[in-house]
Amino acid sequence: MIRSAEVRLIDFEGKQVGIVPLQQAQDMAREKDLDLVEISPTANPPVCKIMDYGKFIFQQKKKQSEAKKKQKVIVVKEVQFRPRIDEHDFDFKKNHVIRFLEHGDKVKASVRFRGREMTHMELGRAVIDRLLTEIKEFGASESPHPDVQGNRMTIVIAPNK
Repeated sequence: MIRSAEVRLIDFEGKQVGIVPLQQAQDMAREKDLDLVEISPTANPPVCKIMDYGKFIFQQKKKQSEAKKKQKVIVVKEVQFRPRIDEHDFDFKKNHVIRFLEHGDKVKASVRFRGREMTHMELGRAVIDRLLTEIKEFGASESPHPDVQGNRMTIVIAPNK
């Protein structure tokens, strides 16, 4: 589907042939039983290469799957607290946060307020501050203060390197 009359041709070994008519480039590709592939359509004249297109597509897919294997998926776990949480419950949930951070996951700690608790936001802030001080050797918050959205106060904690 190459529309240009002349193309800059690169042969099968990767050597520059030069600017040749499109028909001659197609003939050279047919001689070697390969495909003529347009590499850079925006160049003037367009750059084409003689290659095995099926093999090229296979290698591209293989590279993509290798890149996918090497990337690390960041998981965000959420732990919910209440403004008037009991000591044991706080320690239990704090241990969950520590376990998630040691595993390498981010943690979203949220304090949920109900009813009249909304007037005492400082209690929720105290719970988050206490959590951050007790887990500072395992992780740190990504933002200086927690976000308040509706009846929730949240903060995202990232693991230390």
